[in-house]
Amino acid sequence: MKLGLAPTHAWYPEVVQGSTMTIALLISTWQKLAPLSFLYMLMNMMNPKMLLLIGLLSALVGGWAGLNQTQTRKILAFSSISHMGWLITALSINPSLTTITLLIYIIMTTTVFLMLNTTTTKTLLDLSTLATFTPTMQIMMLFTMMSLGGLPPLTGFVPKWLIMKELIMTNTLPLSTALLLSSLPSLFFYVRVTYLTTLTTAPTTTNTEYKWRLKMLPTTLMPMTTMLALLSL
Repeated sequence: MKLGLAPTHAWYPEVVQGSTMTIALLISTWQKLAPLSFLYMLMNMMNPKMLLLIGLLSALVGGWAGLNQTQTRKILAFSSISHMGWLITALSINPSLTTITLLIYIIMTTTVFLMLNTTTTKTLLDLSTLATFTPTMQIMMLFTMMSLGGLPPLTGFVPKWLIMKELIMTNTLPLSTALLLSSLPSLFFYVRVTYLTTLTTAPTTTNTEYKWRLKMLPTTLMPMTTMLALLSL
């Protein structure tokens, strides 16, 4: 329940939506460390098949439930549920993969939350005005979302590739296929966020020839986390 895994996930999107961006970031990242460490210590006492089933269910729920969301925090909450599914899968087949999967997840999630917090973006409609404020951050958001979707050669592709490799080596091809298919809905709403960020034009609110561009003050962590989230193979 503390990890927000299905089927005990119903509280998680509502809590993230009702929190500030900073608190939502802590819930989505820092709060995961203690329960995951506890699960890691109890791995020998748990049924791997049950963990694989929970992982697949979480990936499915996180992908499908996030399709009709318009609030950015709820989208990131369901994205977190989906990623936790992959994380639990990694924990059940190869616990050493859990560390790198969790680290990459925290880096990518922190990057997105810092961008949304800097631009005070709350809904998908707000994303179309991102270029009006900071065109550079618009491009950063594009690549970070693609990294969250697990597209190569970005950083987010690495843990999914390693998990798929382990699943195939353990002759669990049906599970690996189902897990890959469950990531497609998640990829769809990442692409939707990317489309609204980069390929839509904000409404003209002034009669001047040039649009106002307000220089945002990015947080100190943002350049570092963005660079790590976009590292290629």
